[in-house]
Amino acid sequence: MLRAIGRVLADGLRRWIPDPFVFAIGLTILVAVLALTVTPSSGIETLQAWYRGFFGLLEFGMQVVLILTTGFAIALSPAVARFVDWVALRVNSPTKVYFVVVALGGVFSLVSWGWLVLAAVLARELAQRVKGLDYGYLVACCYFSMTPWVGGLSSSIPLLLNTPGNFLIETGILESTVPIGNTLGSFLNFAWIAAFYAVFPLMMVLLAPHSTDSGGIETLKVDDAVNEQSSVAEEAVATMDSTPTPSDRLNHSVLLAAVISTAGLIYIAWHFATRGFDLNLNIMIFIFVTIGLAAHRTPIRYVIAMKRACSNVSGIIFQYPFYAGIMGMMQYTGLGEIVATWMASGASVLTLPLIAQATGAAINFAIPSAGGEWAVLGPTFIEAARTLAVDMNPAQFNEFVARVALAIAYGESSTNALQPFFLLIVLPIMGAGVKIQARDVMGYLVLPFLALYLLTAVMVTFAPL
Repeated sequence: MLRAIGRVLADGLRRWIPDPFVFAIGLTILVAVLALTVTPSSGIETLQAWYRGFFGLLEFGMQVVLILTTGFAIALSPAVARFVDWVALRVNSPTKVYFVVVALGGVFSLVSWGWLVLAAVLARELAQRVKGLDYGYLVACCYFSMTPWVGGLSSSIPLLLNTPGNFLIETGILESTVPIGNTLGSFLNFAWIAAFYAVFPLMMVLLAPHSTDSGGIETLKVDDAVNEQSSVAEEAVATMDSTPTPSDRLNHSVLLAAVISTAGLIYIAWHFATRGFDLNLNIMIFIFVTIGLAAHRTPIRYVIAMKRACSNVSGIIFQYPFYAGIMGMMQYTGLGEIVATWMASGASVLTLPLIAQATGAAINFAIPSAGGEWAVLGPTFIEAARTLAVDMNPAQFNEFVARVALAIAYGESSTNALQPFFLLIVLPIMGAGVKIQARDVMGYLVLPFLALYLLTAVMVTFAPL
């Protein structure tokens, strides 16, 4: 029954889901119309807000490009190939592949959302080895495996709440930080992560199309040159002259790669020894570069691996500024604050987390960044919490704020299943040389989204913190 419903939704919505760039254009127009209608901003002020925000995600966009390419470069190394071979010997059926990709992808994402790239690499390599898979559905499994990130170590909102001198404290909205123990270390958060693993790996197996319906990766390949290219090591050897020159010896120097990768490992050890488990995008990129260079063993092999990894990141490079522009209109016209105030009005202690979840889910379409969304919604919802918390002591108030913040974070994460923005991280890897688009993927995620949203609503309302 579930499989049949999922297939109908996937086939039906395929006609209506546009390319992610068209999605971004549509959202830009919608948010602009709302800003002009709901706020006092004039046309030129709305355009100024759009332009002001347009370049606001350049650093973030470059970080995503580097996370993607450096992670993919590691995946092209012999060590990863051996690991995938080892997994493939044990995960040798479509059912096992779907389950393992969702489960392992969730583990990767708990470390950082950027590690979704590792799940994409694993999924693609397993698709090359296991017959009978529906490749579009496998992409959906990989994308959905990102869901737990918001309860993990890189979750933006809890980390910001625990940062001394954050913008909420500077503006007087909060008097002190909210400890990580109240958010990521809470019973609610651990229960939410446990619920994901109890429900969704199995659910994605039950929703999987029959093997007779499958469009495997081999049927979708469109570029034989991409799919049948030589290995990185073979291409590296081909760059050498028949009689090796000094430049060849430098290009293929194991010593040079070892010096740089060793220096990188020393810095990484120092970073964590002095800062604790401070895992952010920059140190992740540095780790990926260091591991990648060590795994490929010579500079030229790493150059070739990065060249291949960079071949399909155009979507991220030119689409991120459009989402930054949408975020700018939400922030600088006041539209985000108006929406948050309207949603939070009339709330009670019991219903405010539910309203926060719904608002986080809705605003995620316009601001697909937890940190950016919190900058827009956080002040209004904390003020609402303060109004409702007149009988709470400081510790109870912090717990209430933590519940509301987690509800926004969970809501934001849930609608990624309906929003193709972060699919731009998956498709450069899983879509390289393959005819597949967002519309072939997103319809499979409607039922998982509904289940996730309803389960989360129950938990943010009733689960103890």
